[in-house]
Amino acid sequence: MGATGRGTLELAGLGATEVPLLVGTLGKAFGCFGAFVAGDRDVIDLILQRARSYIYTTALPPAVAAAARAALALSQQQSWRRERLTAVVARFRRAAAERGIALLPSATPIQPVLVPGAANCLAASSALLQRGFWVAAIRSPTVPAGTERLRITLSAAHEDAHIDALLDALVEVLA
Repeated sequence: MGATGRGTLELAGLGATEVPLLVGTLGKAFGCFGAFVAGDRDVIDLILQRARSYIYTTALPPAVAAAARAALALSQQQSWRRERLTAVVARFRRAAAERGIALLPSATPIQPVLVPGAANCLAASSALLQRGFWVAAIRSPTVPAGTERLRITLSAAHEDAHIDALLDALVEVLA
């Protein structure tokens, strides 16, 4: 997200002085796992001493940390990936609207399709899988009951034909 890939803060025009604590994940955008917390020294010290979730965890394996650093370098050096992904998201949203597929608001590569009811959402996810699309069903308690959704995750590697095929499958499954 953002012009140089620095995330939602860059997208919102915010810097370190406006945001006291930054939490970032290494999963979707960087293809790794884990997360980081950045902030003022006092805040970080407090987290180090008081956060049970930190105290009882272990550091990332060195290979994962190295992969995250390599992914960060690629992100900074290859802006075409961000540009392509931005175009993919815009195309997906435009084509979904043309097909009458209601999307929840999101400018990110995560595109949520509201499918209320856990059973309905799971059935839609399963039907999409049978058609060759792995789309996760997000259910309560992750989201409030009645707001279950399909989580479509787009990438710069998706081609127009992939997007069209997924949208056609969604139209069938949601009908």
